[in-house]
This record gives sequence, C-alpha cells and structure tokens, in this order.
Amino acid sequence: MGTVQFIQVTPEQLQTTILEGVKKQLTELKKEFQPKEPTEYLTRTEVSELLKIDLSSVHNWSKRGILKPYGIGSRVYYKRSEVEKAIVEL
Repeated sequence: MGTVQFIQVTPEQLQTTILEGVKKQLTELKKEFQPKEPTEYLTRTEVSELLKIDLSSVHNWSKRGILKPYGIGSRVYYKRSEVEKAIVEL
C-alpha cells in the first residue's frame, strides 16, 4: 500500500472534513431512502367498513373503475393505498 501525506492539515481538520462529508452523504441518502412497506390488501368487507359504505357500493365502484380489484381464486382484494388514493378532495 502507498502512503498519503497531507500538508498543512491538522489531524483535527482532517477528521472534521471526513465527518462533514459522511454526514452530508447520510443526509442525502435519508432523503432518497424510503423503507419498503409490504402491500396491505383489504377484503370487500374491510373496504366497506373503512369507507363506511355498503358492499354494493364497493361492487359498483369496482365496475366503474373507481376502485381496482385484485383476486385470488374467488376472493377479491383491494390495495389499501389505492383505496386511500381514490378519495379525492372536494
């Protein structure tokens, strides 16, 4: 390994410079980093209870494209994030 010499730099200045660089990189990483949360799926009943609507409304909104249903076999699910995004400000 080679050696590196720092001229006119005290060890404290070098340490401070390195720490500032690391803190800056960590701050930028924190801004971009979003922990991945597992997708939460709701049943038709859970959606109707969440929105305080009837099951027939959940069915009608699915047919009209307001809510996007997902299915496994004969079961129907909705992504919680999509249900919450379907709520619009008036």
